[in-house]
Amino acid sequence: MNWFIRRTGHALFTIWAVATLSFGLIRLMPGGAAQIMTNRATRNNPNVDREVIARMVREQIQIDPNAPLHVAYYQYMSGLAQGDLGHSHWAGESVNSVIAGALPWTVFLMAISTVAMFAIALSLGAIMAYREGSGFDLGMTGIAIFFNSIPYYVAAVVFIVFLGHGTSLFPPRGRYPSSVDPGFTVDFIGGAFHHAVLPSASFIVTGYGLLALAMRGNSIQVLGEDYVRVARLRGLPDRRIALRYVGRNAILPMYTSLLISIGFMFGGSIILEELFAYPGIGFYMFRAIEFRDMPLMMGTFLVITVGVVLAIFIGDATYGKLDPRIKSGDESEAY
Repeated sequence: MNWFIRRTGHALFTIWAVATLSFGLIRLMPGGAAQIMTNRATRNNPNVDREVIARMVREQIQIDPNAPLHVAYYQYMSGLAQGDLGHSHWAGESVNSVIAGALPWTVFLMAISTVAMFAIALSLGAIMAYREGSGFDLGMTGIAIFFNSIPYYVAAVVFIVFLGHGTSLFPPRGRYPSSVDPGFTVDFIGGAFHHAVLPSASFIVTGYGLLALAMRGNSIQVLGEDYVRVARLRGLPDRRIALRYVGRNAILPMYTSLLISIGFMFGGSIILEELFAYPGIGFYMFRAIEFRDMPLMMGTFLVITVGVVLAIFIGDATYGKLDPRIKSGDESEAY
């Protein structure tokens, strides 16, 4: 229970720190975001009273530009506590609405990429371990290192040029076919998966290598354990040994890598979704930076942070269930 309380406190502190940093971006950036928006509104509405303009700006960014620092901070945090992320002047709607429409698509893309990447990496790494020192092992190791050294955005550009525009096998932009109406139909679901192929492949091809090599090392270590030798001496089938003894214990350390990859993919989605014109969280964050839309920028950044913190929190809370040797994250209780 004490461990759970500490971890919850750490997670909440991280989210609070990010929210405070977001407030600082508004208040302390060169020129001040509030001042920038006030000047823009004044130019576009020269006949409107400045008090009205100040109220408009305050409603959009949740901060009174004329309020003292501590008062403005209280207003901003009060808005966040109520779930109000402000209004996006670029999108012309609330940040909550923008995020609600974009987040499911980013989660969809990240889920496909993560599941496929780990399935490939774990399977390939286990086979490489069983064939340690063979030509297959050496060849796959070299290929894994090569692809892991390529940035995901470089792979994305290559896929767009050759598989998108070159052969037209896969759509190079968008979330689903423009000719299909959104809904739970075969055409819409199939089109969504078809549009996600190239963005997902960019992550998978450049990310599976390191995971496959980690799985290979874990499997080789497990294969050298005494209980595996005993299982072989007892005459147990190789398939049972591979699944129940080797695979199960070699996969456990990869659980942490899975959580780290979630944060990496969320961060990488900013560039990737922009390259593929895939309107997810990263796409809208890029637009927010481009148009200096601070409420949208902070809202998307905060959502990504919460997602990463939540993933790590869940991982810490569940790892002890997966590995009985670990209890509540306390090494002193391991046996």
